[in-house]
Amino acid sequence: MPFYHKLGKIPHKRHTIFKKPDGSLYYEQLFGTIGFDGMYTNSYHIHRPTQVKAIQSQKSVAPKIAVKNNLESLRLKGFQLKPEADYLDSRKVIMHNSNVNITLAAPQESTDDYFYKNADADELLFIHEGSGKLRTHLGNLDFKYGDYLLIPRGMIYKIEFDTKDNRLFIIESTRPIYTPKRYRNYFGQLLEHSPFCERDLRAPQDLETHDEKGDFIIKVKKQNDLFEMVYATHPFDVVGYDGYNFPYAFSIHDFEPITGRIHQPPPVHQTFETDAFVVCSFCPRLFDYHPESIPAPYNHSNIDSDEVLYYVDGDFMSRNDIDRGHISLHPAGIPHGPHPGARERSIGKTKTEELAVMVDTFKPLQITEVGMKLSDGTYYKSWLE
Repeated sequence: MPFYHKLGKIPHKRHTIFKKPDGSLYYEQLFGTIGFDGMYTNSYHIHRPTQVKAIQSQKSVAPKIAVKNNLESLRLKGFQLKPEADYLDSRKVIMHNSNVNITLAAPQESTDDYFYKNADADELLFIHEGSGKLRTHLGNLDFKYGDYLLIPRGMIYKIEFDTKDNRLFIIESTRPIYTPKRYRNYFGQLLEHSPFCERDLRAPQDLETHDEKGDFIIKVKKQNDLFEMVYATHPFDVVGYDGYNFPYAFSIHDFEPITGRIHQPPPVHQTFETDAFVVCSFCPRLFDYHPESIPAPYNHSNIDSDEVLYYVDGDFMSRNDIDRGHISLHPAGIPHGPHPGARERSIGKTKTEELAVMVDTFKPLQITEVGMKLSDGTYYKSWLE
């Protein structure tokens, strides 16, 4: 994340003596990305962060692909995914390529018995239903409906839910997730015309520092396997850190839509980016104000990208028969556009209350067995008149 954050106690200089109250040394850890060329954080631990006592198990969590080469527009009914108690068990990949997993989850319980680390991918969690606290070794973040939680790869975390009713839309990216570069200046600061700024981004607070020895289970995802590792000390033993690499939260309700006299293209809704896909937020906004404008989007061909739209709330003016938790996939290679009647209905309307998250991938998506079970099987025919 391109801004600096500091929490807790740190020494005056990096890589220098930093003593505990008893005179012994804290243990410094560089938490960095892209080798030594990317964003990083220096954290200071009570205990060595390297003390592995055992690796108890290893199991595959690779997505099971049902459709490898897809050219069918799909509608998945996401709320048909059955809730499960465990957070990790509840996470079901519905679409996949070599850069990204698009995942649904309906967890009922908090991660009380273990910590979790994704060693391969940045995770972007969108909170559709539920609230709670994300606890990490770099501090905590409260979350609620409409929040994005950006969790960098390698982050050790727990997630606590306030109730059993939780629905999450999760994007796992093997490529780093950043704010859009066209909204940042040379120094990395978000520009005046950006639809959000740094004050909208919530950095971790309430740094937990545990000085505990024992058996602490961290479940680590690595190359589609889940390892259960036992560490000798509590992983939340950081007394302080500073840098640019940390989790943060951003509410979709703080996104300020960009509007115009005529219909604006999807990039104006862009919220996050990688070199493999982008994420956009479609929020309540005023419609176009040209006297002859057509607010509904025009037909367009996805020549270079698969388009996934996760419908959150409101009235989706370009679609017929769409409900909360539905997911549409419009694959690369064929055109799509507003449903019959949607264009005409939009004329003269002044605003929309729609709320949705879009993911455009630059490689084709494969559909998993779980994803196909959620498909209605008829969506590709929905443009017939």
